[in-house]
Amino acid sequence: MTTVALIPDVSQEISHKSRWQILKNALLVLLVLIFAGHLFIYLTFGINLIQFPFDYDQAEGMELNNAILIADGKCPYCDNDTFPFYASGYPPFYHVVMVPFVWIFGPEYWYGRLIVFVGTLVTAGAIRWAVQHQTRHKTVGLIAGLAFLASNYVYHIAPLLRQHLFMVMLETLAVVLVTVAHEYPDAEKHKRRRLLILGCVLLVAAGYTKQLAYATVVAVFLWMFLRNPRRAIIYSVGVIVAAGAIFAILYLITDGYWYTNIIASNVNPFVPGQFSGLMKQYLRLHWSILMLAGLMVAYELYFTRLSLYSMWFLAATANTALAGKWGAGDSYFVTSLAAACILAGIFVAKTLQGDWEFPENYLTRLLGFLKKPLANNRPLITHTAGFVSLGLVLIYSLTVIKLPTSGPIFGKLSDTLGVEPKFGHRYPLYDSAGWTVGYAVTGHFTSDEDEANGWKIVDRIRHTEGLVISEDAGFTIQAGREVITNGVQLKNLYEQGKYDPTELITMLENHEFGLIVLRAGFYPPPILETIYDAYAVTEAIPMNGFNYELWTPSPTWNERRALRDYLKSANPDTESFAVQFNISENEEVNIWLQQQMNRWGWQPENLPEPMENACVDYPFIRQNRRAILHICHTATGDGMQQLEIEVSPPSPY
Repeated sequence: MTTVALIPDVSQEISHKSRWQILKNALLVLLVLIFAGHLFIYLTFGINLIQFPFDYDQAEGMELNNAILIADGKCPYCDNDTFPFYASGYPPFYHVVMVPFVWIFGPEYWYGRLIVFVGTLVTAGAIRWAVQHQTRHKTVGLIAGLAFLASNYVYHIAPLLRQHLFMVMLETLAVVLVTVAHEYPDAEKHKRRRLLILGCVLLVAAGYTKQLAYATVVAVFLWMFLRNPRRAIIYSVGVIVAAGAIFAILYLITDGYWYTNIIASNVNPFVPGQFSGLMKQYLRLHWSILMLAGLMVAYELYFTRLSLYSMWFLAATANTALAGKWGAGDSYFVTSLAAACILAGIFVAKTLQGDWEFPENYLTRLLGFLKKPLANNRPLITHTAGFVSLGLVLIYSLTVIKLPTSGPIFGKLSDTLGVEPKFGHRYPLYDSAGWTVGYAVTGHFTSDEDEANGWKIVDRIRHTEGLVISEDAGFTIQAGREVITNGVQLKNLYEQGKYDPTELITMLENHEFGLIVLRAGFYPPPILETIYDAYAVTEAIPMNGFNYELWTPSPTWNERRALRDYLKSANPDTESFAVQFNISENEEVNIWLQQQMNRWGWQPENLPEPMENACVDYPFIRQNRRAILHICHTATGDGMQQLEIEVSPPSPY
């Protein structure tokens, strides 16, 4: 009787388990397939971009130039005020890694991008290994690593010649090694010591790849201090001494410009709207992964001990506040994402395995009334929780969709699916992230036209007599010219009062540069104003969604310069001054004059009106001085108009 009565219950239980197992395996397979699709898109984009021989993202060429300078035994961190007016805001480890490639292959973009591209795959591999090591669940470990690569943030910046994702790789490896090191008992402390030393070396390397790694360093040693204060102090002192010695050596050999470039130039203003926009975007794209990670942190906090992964996640997420600085962006969230993927993977695996323990504490006593119902329904609760956790990962996989809409594969695929870029997006890419201030507009494939136009700019540089400034360094590097200036860094230094542009302005006014190539105009305002004054746009060549403006010496600059200097220095006893030169007949003289005088610090006494007569007087004010410009204009018949300007010495106002 008893045996017969039990048979239906056992069969029913087996049936429930089988159905759950089938559903679970189906979901796991589905997730692997979806993330494999994300991986395919990522790999294809990376292969496309690695071959592109010019700047795809702003400042890639400057990173390559740093490696070239170090390979040649030159200094990227020396006097910014003197020729070639170069500055670099990032530490040198990533550039040093590129140096052997510079020696073997010469200046090329592909190896710098390949290093970061492979490094990001290593990061994903470390995430996979960490989850598998903690839970013994290979499939969930694989999904966690692929989830990292699937993020829109990782996809569109990982193949770039930029050091941020290389830093994340070093951080992730260091955290995993330190975690594993603490699993060894005292009987195997020699193994623990080796892993801790290697982890500390990686932390120093991460910090000398990009300064943002400090948050990971703090998290590691704070966690170690909670576990073993003596050990934490010993190893933290070692890291401080090593990092400090490197800093001191670089400070001395650069006469202090190392500090100016690495620290002072990065003290940028905080833009609240930029941070809030990026944080909202980060949460919208990754909320399900972050929720799983947060649940894992809460479990450890209340029922076990905080793991290093949790401490790292909390520190890295807090550190995303720096994404609000001018010049920062979505890359500042990637370390937080790496930690979140590890924690989310551990949570999902433990849920699928029912591997949760709740030791008795005040919470279990408070919720003691739930103990019996939970125990009686343990299989159902375990299966439901596992299904929900996998469902959250599935939601994430369908939230971070991105798809290039050009190229032989994705062009046809996007047409078939009816996918096109979001409204207002200027590149052939569908990106579910949308856009907010600070989000890098990258991820689209380069084209043959982009590359051809890039070589056009290189050809213009090669045929230019005299020095050349290019806002994107890649053109001058490919032309075999010296890289002069790093506009963004000079702008940062100027705004911190650490850069004097006098010498560069003098060279610009003397037309010592035969060509200037501008993209976004990220230079200190006085330098931009001088370029706009002393040079003229002769050509605009489109590449990668930007119009690269080619500025050559203005033929009328000497006359206008003489007028400017007269207005600046003339006293009441000085004779009147007259000058003539041509401007385009398409220019409205009153508007042209106002823009010109504004650059010299003069404001119109009255809003200049259009010239209805051949000659007109225009009064301008600067501080306590007033100047009246008597202007006559005549058409020359060749698409130009001649201006004759006469001015008496400015009078007190």
